[in-house]
This record gives sequence, C-alpha cells and structure tokens, in this order.
Amino acid sequence: MQATAHPEPSPATPPLRYRGRTITDNDITFLRHLIAESPGCSRRKLSERVCDAWGWVQQNGTRCDMVCRSLMLLLHRAGHIELPPVRRQTLNNVVLKRRAAPAPADLDRSPIETSFADLGPLEWRQVRRTPDEGLFHSLLAEHHYLGSVRSVGEHLKFLVLAGGRPIACFAWSSPPHKLNPRDHFIGWSKAARDHNRHLIAYNPRFLIMPWVKVKHLASHLLGHMARVLPAEWQRVYGHKVCYLETFVDCERYPGTCYKAANWLVLGKTTGRGNNAPTYAQTKSIKEVLGYPLTRDFRKQLARLP
Repeated sequence: MQATAHPEPSPATPPLRYRGRTITDNDITFLRHLIAESPGCSRRKLSERVCDAWGWVQQNGTRCDMVCRSLMLLLHRAGHIELPPVRRQTLNNVVLKRRAAPAPADLDRSPIETSFADLGPLEWRQVRRTPDEGLFHSLLAEHHYLGSVRSVGEHLKFLVLAGGRPIACFAWSSPPHKLNPRDHFIGWSKAARDHNRHLIAYNPRFLIMPWVKVKHLASHLLGHMARVLPAEWQRVYGHKVCYLETFVDCERYPGTCYKAANWLVLGKTTGRGNNAPTYAQTKSIKEVLGYPLTRDFRKQLARLP
C-alpha cells in the first residue's frame, strides 16, 4: 500500500505563539503525523497524547489538556492541521456561566460618603465557592469596565464589606506566563519562571463600588490585601505567594491608588495579549505594576529544584 504523503506546512509568518510556546514547523508536522497515525482517536485523546509527548503539564502534574485542545483547534481553523470530526457536543460551562446574574434588586446602593476613620471596621471575605460568589460576579459585571472574570488555575475572590454592605471586590489568579517588564525586574531564568510562577498572584480585577466615596480607601485596601492574601493562598493551595502584579490601562486610569500603595511601575505591555498567536498588537497597551511581598522575593522566584 502506498503511503499517503502529507504536505509540509509552510513557514508561519509571523511566528505562531501560544501560551508562551513558539509553534514551529516541526511541531505542526508532528501533529499532522500523530493525527494520521491515530484515526480512531477523539480530539480529547489526541490532546492527551500531545501533552505527554511535549511534557505539557501543570504544576500539580496534570496534563494541560484544555490548553492543548485550544491550540489544536486554533491550528485546525488556520488550516495547519485537520482534526477529526467532533464526536459529541458538550455543554460549555464557561460559556453558560459567562453572563453573571444581576445583582439583587434590594442591594443597598445608597451613597457612602465619609472619611476612612468614620467608615468603621471592614470585613474581608474570601468568597470563591461560597454563597457570596454570585454577588461578587454580579458586582463586577455591573460596575467594572471589563466585566466579570472567569479565572482558571489557582485563584481567589474577595469581597470587602463595611457595615455588612459590599464596598469593594478583588480578584486574584495565576499570572501571565511571560511578561517582559516583570521578568526583567525579577531577573529569573526561563526554567525558574516555569518552576516558580505559582508564587506570583495576578490581580485582574479591583473594584470599589461607585456609590462609595471615601478618600484614600483604594490605597488602604490594596495595602491590607497584600497582608491578607499570602495566608489565604497558603490555606487554600498549600503555598504562599511572594509577589503580586497587575496591569493598568493607562489610557483610562493613571493607577494612582496602586502607586500610592507603593506598587512599582515596571514598564508597559506590548499589546499582544497572553494568548496571541502572532506578534501583532491586538489589545491596548497597559502599564505593568509589581509589588514584592518579601525582601528575598528574587531569591524565592529564582530558586530551582
């Protein structure tokens, strides 16, 4: 029987990138051969084999299955590979949950205009997987310009309350894989970054409710959050974090509260996004800010096993 010839993929210009990995012509050739040699495999089984072949695993040792499937679908749609037909349509829980339910109609939105000293004691609630998680997403969806957030990997969600009323939301998650201003500031190697990235917490959302007008509240909350977060991360995930980071869209906001809370401006993003398949700018350029939690954060982040 004559073997079926597989045309070699044409060079990608600009280079294809996904989750910090450059997708080479050899990678595409490997995927084509794997698909051809596995006619009975589903898309999920193929992604598992690719993860095993590439050593593509998370910190806890589980395969990066969903990431791999997303990459293969991207390559399939771009015409670089041809995946087998979809065998079963499943409900996508991420899509189903993307639209947060409206905040309760009876939520007290009356103005809070006072000094910080007169605001009273604040209550901090970590609300992930609690009955308050829905309220957290509703408030972000209603009042944050980016809407709600659906994080993957390690992540925590905090509500801050005063007198039983929500006044602020914080979302924390795993950080972007590669971020040049941060990587240069830390000075770690690629191997150290791959091994220790879980010691960084990324702040994708910070919201103070629009009805709250309290001078210096934002910088105070950021300072207290930096003291609360490491212990809570330790409780939930079994390890602390030693460094915090965030982005500020400088076309919209000056980032005054972060700077007042002693966060460091490290540089600006390229506007390509974390998962951009090419080097073209696809997003607004943002300032990168960092906040070391310990004096020896560089030592902790650069440590190799």
